[in-house]
Amino acid sequence: MRSGTGTDPQSPVPGRVPLAVVVVDESGLVSHWSTGARRLFGPAREDAVGHPATDLLPVSGALPEAPNARSYGDESAYDGLGPDLESSLDGRASYPAAGRARLEAPRRQRIDVLWWAYPLVGPGPEKLLVLAADAGRLHADDVPDGHPLERIAPGFALHTDFPGADELARGLPAILPSMSVGESARIVSQVLELGYPVLEFSLHDRVPVTADWGVPRRAERKARREEAARAAAAGLPAPRRAPDDGASDDADDLEYAAVREHLEFLNEVSGRIGSSLDLSRTIVEVSRAVVPRFTDVAGTYLREQVVAGEGFPEGPPDATTLWHRVALEHTDEPGRWDDVVPVGESMPFPAHTPFFQCMTSGQPVLVPRITEEMGNAIASQFEKRDIRPLITDRSMLVVPLKARNVVLGFMILLRHRERPVFNDMDRVTGAELAARAGLVLDNARMYTYQESVAETLQDSMLPHIEPHMPGCDIATRYLPGTLLGRVGGDWFDSIKLPGSRTALVVGDVMGHGLNSAAMMGQLRTAVQTMAALDLPPAQLLRNLDDLAQRLGEHYLATCLYAVYDPIANELELANAGHIPPVLVRAADGRSELLELPTGAPIGVGGVPFESVRVPMAPGDRLVMCTDGLVEVRGEDIGVGLATLCESAAHPAASMDAACDTIIRSLNTCGGRKDDVALLMARLNGIAPEDVAHWSVAPEPAEVSRTRALVRDRLTAWGLGALTAPAELMVGELVTNTVRHARTRSVEVRLVRSGTLVCEVEDDDQRLPTLLNAGPGDEFGRGLRVVSALAREWGTSRTGSGKTVWFELALPRA
Repeated sequence: MRSGTGTDPQSPVPGRVPLAVVVVDESGLVSHWSTGARRLFGPAREDAVGHPATDLLPVSGALPEAPNARSYGDESAYDGLGPDLESSLDGRASYPAAGRARLEAPRRQRIDVLWWAYPLVGPGPEKLLVLAADAGRLHADDVPDGHPLERIAPGFALHTDFPGADELARGLPAILPSMSVGESARIVSQVLELGYPVLEFSLHDRVPVTADWGVPRRAERKARREEAARAAAAGLPAPRRAPDDGASDDADDLEYAAVREHLEFLNEVSGRIGSSLDLSRTIVEVSRAVVPRFTDVAGTYLREQVVAGEGFPEGPPDATTLWHRVALEHTDEPGRWDDVVPVGESMPFPAHTPFFQCMTSGQPVLVPRITEEMGNAIASQFEKRDIRPLITDRSMLVVPLKARNVVLGFMILLRHRERPVFNDMDRVTGAELAARAGLVLDNARMYTYQESVAETLQDSMLPHIEPHMPGCDIATRYLPGTLLGRVGGDWFDSIKLPGSRTALVVGDVMGHGLNSAAMMGQLRTAVQTMAALDLPPAQLLRNLDDLAQRLGEHYLATCLYAVYDPIANELELANAGHIPPVLVRAADGRSELLELPTGAPIGVGGVPFESVRVPMAPGDRLVMCTDGLVEVRGEDIGVGLATLCESAAHPAASMDAACDTIIRSLNTCGGRKDDVALLMARLNGIAPEDVAHWSVAPEPAEVSRTRALVRDRLTAWGLGALTAPAELMVGELVTNTVRHARTRSVEVRLVRSGTLVCEVEDDDQRLPTLLNAGPGDEFGRGLRVVSALAREWGTSRTGSGKTVWFELALPRA
């Protein structure tokens, strides 16, 4: 260690003080014990190496405060603020620290020591470098000529402003004589090249540069002010102060002003960030908040999971972790950084970089000046891009963005060469800034993640409706509630039924949020299952009501269920407490609310449901929606229904355009508080000439006749390309019915409507089963043939028996 003294405080006189060097491994055991350590603490090297460091360096506590102390003895700097030696030895302090403590040494009195602890990061087992010096050797009577002490600093520190620092830095390997060349070189690299902070004590400057130092105890100042206030109130003279108290108060006032500016800056930044829960906007706010007042360049990096909107990152980051550059703000000329470090780039950071140390330790890393060597090391990560001119000789501060003790990302802050380097107060400010920014980013991340989960859940529960069903075209819209969350209980559905019919469903679970969405998923699944049984609408709602009561007393929902028969041009509907649908007639464009018996909502129980049949004409449109579309708080719902009728009748170029017209007319984009489900169906019908129907006897001879009938009709329709597969599958289905069904007649129907549908119906309700037929089996291959050739196929029970059907795509014109 080197101390500076002299009559001129700006011209320190060099001196030497023995330095103890101790290296501690990841298990807390001493792996290096220098000669200076033996002289200072007592144990020989063979008695120290391999033993716990906490046993060899027992701390008896920090020194008491001495308000009037001078020089290095200004013990107010060692009043217990910041991490102590025990925290460093136990691994609880993961960034460079320093202090003063008294140690109990064997066969000696308490030793008053100054100490410095430097965490080591890398592949080796060494995790901590501890340096210590006997403070008793630094008193004024021990230095040359008895001059007052000016400054004390670790002799190897690279970033100091007193003469000879570089020379002392080059001598660092000399204090590690028992270590291998590789181990010594690695430690030297980390201590010097990574630019660890320097601890300096100065009688005149008082410029400390380690965490939590440099700000005098505010409690002492507060006590003095309170004492002066009490004296003034009592009419007594102010308390007498020591002769140098005036100078001390002046320094206190300057430091108090610095702290106040520090707090004002943090408050200003806090007010500028977090105005939105949008993750991208929050990232930009955080970056712009610090440029140019605190730094000249701010680059923000986030972990891959955070940017992707996934869950909380698992496990600590390592050298393979990808970090996305999500923002870059700077005061340089436009475009200077864009090509070298573009936003959106992903990259890992090697273990030898200060960025890796920051993200693994979760603590700020201060580099007063980026050396040429460090600039080369950082630039090696950028292929075909030279970043060195942008960073070399600049001051750098790397601060982690943490939430719940997990590093979400970090910010790289750089200052221009002409600007004062980052100091310890800046490191504290940066750490506080990062803590607040990390919290804001985590809130935005959580919101983005929950929003993504909600959208995924809603999308998974809402069906993807086919725009074309037999005899009808369908368009839908779903709008999540803007004020009550993005997950709701509204749903719509369309279900293919036997006889080329289509079931149209709109429902609304009472309430909002995940519970309503979960209930909606259960009810929608139940409706699909019961629709496949071809239940009449009133019976389906009755069964759905029974199910809701079995699920729980809080299950309440409204539902409108309609079955459209395009061949008979008829619509059968049943209502369970839902708002009525709108029917727009194609003949004159007139719209009307269909008058339906309004049953109680699903889940009430004990209320009958009724079905109504309404004749349709080709081109008529049916509009079904939930009350979120027409209900406005403070207004009668009749107003919204009247607007719905008027907007539904408005001519439009397409079904999608018609849906958009309804949405705009009802102003659902502003002030909406509930989610909206809208389903519109244009009921085109199926012309009689596109339907062929035959009744055949359940006899083997009828199979070949049925094939011939199908072949002739497909030829007449110009669908000769479908003759072979259709004829084969119809023969298999009729053969199954003849062989296995107890039936008096078999009905065969061909329907041409967007696709070719073939249905075989009998009065036996036993459904056929897809079997595993072996090479020697005589039966069991019919349905396998149908499954292999058909675009779709299925079976369902009817009121009088069952229907087996298949579908083929029509050949392109």
